[in-house]
Amino acid sequence: MMNTQVASREMFLTDLVNQCSKLGAANNESSAYGLQDLRDAATQYVLSSSFPTVRDEEWRFTDLSSVLQIPFHIPQSNQSQVKLTDIIMPVKNRDDLPLRLVFVNGFYAPDLSTVNLPNLPNLPLDFYAGNLSNVPEKYQGRISDVLSKHRQQTEVFTALNTAGLADSAVVFVPANMSIDLPIHLLFLTAPGASPTMSQPHCLVIAEPGSNVTLVEDYATIGNVPAFTNAVTDVVVGENATVNHVRLQREGGEVVHIGKSAIEQSRNSRYTCHAISLGGKISRHNLEVFQRGEATETTLNGLSVAFGEQLADTHSLIDFNHPHGTSRQLHKCIVGNKARAVFNGKVFVRKAAQLTDAGQLSRNLLLSPRARVDTKPQLEIVADNVKCSHGATVSQLEDDELFYLQSRGLDLERSRYLLIDAFAAEILNLLPIVGVAKMLSTCVAIQG
Repeated sequence: MMNTQVASREMFLTDLVNQCSKLGAANNESSAYGLQDLRDAATQYVLSSSFPTVRDEEWRFTDLSSVLQIPFHIPQSNQSQVKLTDIIMPVKNRDDLPLRLVFVNGFYAPDLSTVNLPNLPNLPLDFYAGNLSNVPEKYQGRISDVLSKHRQQTEVFTALNTAGLADSAVVFVPANMSIDLPIHLLFLTAPGASPTMSQPHCLVIAEPGSNVTLVEDYATIGNVPAFTNAVTDVVVGENATVNHVRLQREGGEVVHIGKSAIEQSRNSRYTCHAISLGGKISRHNLEVFQRGEATETTLNGLSVAFGEQLADTHSLIDFNHPHGTSRQLHKCIVGNKARAVFNGKVFVRKAAQLTDAGQLSRNLLLSPRARVDTKPQLEIVADNVKCSHGATVSQLEDDELFYLQSRGLDLERSRYLLIDAFAAEILNLLPIVGVAKMLSTCVAIQG
């Protein structure tokens, strides 16, 4: 029985890698960025790795065995079925996000994007937002340097994404440039004749002294089985500021595995608001690496899971220089028979003296069968630091519900107000008001 399970896992990865190889062979940009060498190295890593199981410490709460039963197909772009309606758009007021890049099944869809429309406000001349094949020649060397870091793989799904890397969203903000408009990166999975697997890739480079706001948004068309395997690289230059909203709101039959790798240089500021609402199984690996002293990192997360959803967040903040600061608040709202997981690691290495790190996990269970597994984790080698962490798990208080009902509200409305207040601590921090209001409505509907 065990040998059969191992063979099934190996066949699953082998089949996907073979599809990635065919997809990569059709890519014409291999020579510009050395993509073929990256794909070959990633392919070898995947073939020598194993599909994660609950026996692996990092995956012990997230069972992916059901994924092995679905024959996923990695397609080329499928734009013919895509129409951007209010269901797909993250906000009904389109003026909130006028600068939009759309990728369908991981491939750029210029006809659905607005970044080059003439009626947009004038953008700085040297700013670039588009896909890999259209990057200006003067930026290609810098992008090659960032992509080359994928040669050393440490995780099977990230390597699988690299093995099939054929296109990527690219945002390049030159030094000392501030982009006033938020950049909406919309990644859509469009269904095909068989269950679809898409592998979006996103690369953001904020050069020294720059400032940019991003909305990284994942959605699906229809409620059909699909697999999203996404990778995002963000490079924050010295004294640069990046505000990053990551929104996962895919269909109920979708498996979503996401990796966000952040590098912060000296005196840089990075803020991430990670919101997970959709997916049958969702996992977000968020890793922040300090590459210089006096960095500021803020991580805000909200996972909402109902029905039989599983929402898993693993984060890592790695301090290796002095005077670093981080604040992390992650909240989970879990109802029905759903499950949420939070594992937040903070590494403070010996060189990272005078680090100030705070981490808090707060969780709200709405039914007796809902479950949350939370593990804030500090590993400190430095001897002159200020670090704290904590976790709470609670339910809706009967006294609070009674108080609201005594003021004329029914039980359903009372529950909504308390759930909305719990989520608002995260949603009110979002830099775009329209997105925050839309998400508040989505949370209320599910709750």
